[in-house]
Amino acid sequence: MPSALTDLCRYPIVQAPMAGGAARPELAAAVSEAGGLGFLAAGYKTADGMYEEIKQLRRLTGRPFGVNLFMPQPTLADVTAVEVYREQLAGESAWYETPLGEIDPQGGVDDGYEAKLAILREDPVPVVSFAFGCPSRAVLDSLAKVGTYTVVTVTTTAEAQAAQWSGADAVCVQGIEAGGHQSTHRDDPQADGSGAGIGLLSLIAQVYEAVQIPIIAAGGLMRGSQIAAAQAAGAAAAQLGTAFLITPESGANILHKQALTNPLFTRTELTRAFSGRPARGLVNRFLREHGPYAPAAYPAVHHLTSGLRKAAAKAGDAQGMALWAGQGHRMARELPAGRLVEVLVAELAAARAALQPGGTGAAS
Repeated sequence: MPSALTDLCRYPIVQAPMAGGAARPELAAAVSEAGGLGFLAAGYKTADGMYEEIKQLRRLTGRPFGVNLFMPQPTLADVTAVEVYREQLAGESAWYETPLGEIDPQGGVDDGYEAKLAILREDPVPVVSFAFGCPSRAVLDSLAKVGTYTVVTVTTTAEAQAAQWSGADAVCVQGIEAGGHQSTHRDDPQADGSGAGIGLLSLIAQVYEAVQIPIIAAGGLMRGSQIAAAQAAGAAAAQLGTAFLITPESGANILHKQALTNPLFTRTELTRAFSGRPARGLVNRFLREHGPYAPAAYPAVHHLTSGLRKAAAKAGDAQGMALWAGQGHRMARELPAGRLVEVLVAELAAARAALQPGGTGAAS
């Protein structure tokens, strides 16, 4: 691993900053304490809420950790499609006895970005990563001045080059296999959300030849042997989300955790149904019924469906929840986060040994 990443974590394992409550301080602390790099997700939180979690995490560990920010999104130009979607969700609102969220063309589009940056400049953290776009050089330079390592999440070679030109220290390369939101820098309203993205190994190889900064690989990674494969393709480290989602330290809803290995949920799809932006989740009733006509309108659709998702969780109905998961979800292991890091490290070492001359073949 490059020296800067080596300084951040003993092992090349990064816990993904899963927004919505999963990546809470307890999870990030457990991963960092075990030698990985734990992350907090600042998305959907207020600036003060983010800072309170940072202070809580600092009480739990003295090891380096990261904080992830959402980039500001374009203001919703046309609310018509969202209003149509509201009408199509009227049955859900009646079923869960919950009103749909209000549509504000400017509501939540910046996610408190500037206020969060101000806190992170005033009281720096070791790492800051960005999703849904690339910060300006001025922003990345300001974080560099206070000693913060910066990572920009990318889904194409062009996005990786833009991140390098802007001054990012590393890129997190997200393959199409990844659970949760696709971190494209620009959401194409013409795309249907089914996704014609690039698989992780192919994307790593392409980005590796296009930029000179370290690559963190993300997308469907659940085993140490997969981390070895990502490193062989050119990655310096691997970021895992779904693998940590099921751990006891994760703040994910218990129904979400159970669904990852429930045989009733056999596959994942990209959908706009819950947020208006393509995101990979387990196929359930809500996704099947509303995914085909959900508009490209993030974060308006996220706020529109927020109450429904909470009501479904409260009712114990996984069929109405956003069950974000990567393509490797059935390989999830119910282990404490620190123990999972240890197992992944052992698997990684075994895979590396098997690839050496005289090795015994593929790691088990």
